[in-house]
Amino acid sequence: MTKITFVGAGSTIFMQNIVGDALLTPALADSHFALMDIDPVRLAESEAVAKAMIRSVGTGATVSTHTDRRAALDGADFVITAFQVGGYEPCTVTDFEVPKQYGLRQTIADTLGVGGIMRGLRTVPVLWGVAQDMMQLCPNATLLQYVNPMAINTWALTERFPALKHVGLCHSVQNTVEELAHDLDLPKADIRYKVAGINHVAFFLKLEHKGRDIYPDLRQGYHAGHLPKPPLLMSRCPNKVRYEVMDHLGYFCTESSEHFAEYVPWFIKDGRDDLIKQFSIPLDEYPTRCVEQVANWKDQAKTLTDGRDIEVTRSHEFAADLMNAIVTNTPYTAYGNLPNTGQIPQLPLGAAVETPCLVDSNGVQPSVVTDIPPQLIALMRTQINVQELTVRALTEQNPEHIYHAAMMDPHTAAELDLRQIRSLVTDLLSAHGDWLPDWCQSARAA
Repeated sequence: MTKITFVGAGSTIFMQNIVGDALLTPALADSHFALMDIDPVRLAESEAVAKAMIRSVGTGATVSTHTDRRAALDGADFVITAFQVGGYEPCTVTDFEVPKQYGLRQTIADTLGVGGIMRGLRTVPVLWGVAQDMMQLCPNATLLQYVNPMAINTWALTERFPALKHVGLCHSVQNTVEELAHDLDLPKADIRYKVAGINHVAFFLKLEHKGRDIYPDLRQGYHAGHLPKPPLLMSRCPNKVRYEVMDHLGYFCTESSEHFAEYVPWFIKDGRDDLIKQFSIPLDEYPTRCVEQVANWKDQAKTLTDGRDIEVTRSHEFAADLMNAIVTNTPYTAYGNLPNTGQIPQLPLGAAVETPCLVDSNGVQPSVVTDIPPQLIALMRTQINVQELTVRALTEQNPEHIYHAAMMDPHTAAELDLRQIRSLVTDLLSAHGDWLPDWCQSARAA
């Protein structure tokens, strides 16, 4: 029996998607799902959902719940992580409210920028703890890592645990294909593409429908004002930012416009609210989304945990197909985030990069991509600078590199001077307090 451990199982909807996909996959349908979370209430809700899905599908799968991580990990074949250290309150609120005092506005703040840096400082030590337990309790297991900031986490895991089998997974590629198919009124199954780069800043290097390049259609539609169409997915933000970047850099990015707007210095600018309006940039989008999700979950939880069976449908996450490929040695291609060992030779070795990966019983094996245009590589390097300095801060326990990371962030540096950035970072470190590693104390006291 395959044992699949879910760390952060209180993320009930995400757990539902992954477990549901596994239950619909014959080689995984009778797995044991070990659900772990520090919140016993959310854990109980997830247990009820998982058992309802098993009843609905009628497989021989079993479920156990754990608040002790080591018990959940013992003997696992696969480990899935999906958690947010510090939660919406207090940590996400802190990541938004403190920068606002300096005039620095954000949209999501979970990948780059001062918000992404702080989240990385909170998250990586927990992931290192998971990895340490895995090396002791399930050393042959594969970690499927779904936590942001994905690139910082993936890079830091490799630095500390080079023998760990792990891959960072995201759904931005699948989401974008669905959105582009929607914009062009095409069946998404008919679109062929190649993507490469770094997580959230990867680009569609090839985008075709039945052998025909569809980039001219995207450009023509954007110039004519027909594209983008109203959002298809959860985003309230029309894809104007990504279309504008495509128009200037030539290629379409994999992550949403609300994310991408804060990765670069071009859209969120002091005194330029005309840009905010023109490109429909949703400032404070992530806190708004969190408040809505918390409010909606109370009613949703009642529906999902009232004892009725739950219809199980396929999601578009990679996890189940990836696990199936390893278990059955059936080749499968997924987009994965792995340390750069040369698969993108234009980017620094060791950086976390996202490319198509072949998955089979040998694990997750990245393909080599050598043809990324130089303007895209230049943009990725601005992101990697921040990621590398954050990882170095963590691995060397050097608080100064936290400041350096923020100083190199494109959006932060476009808005604030060096002294403002230093003051802001100090305030953030102080506000986060014990949510951060102890070695950050020296920076807070400075």
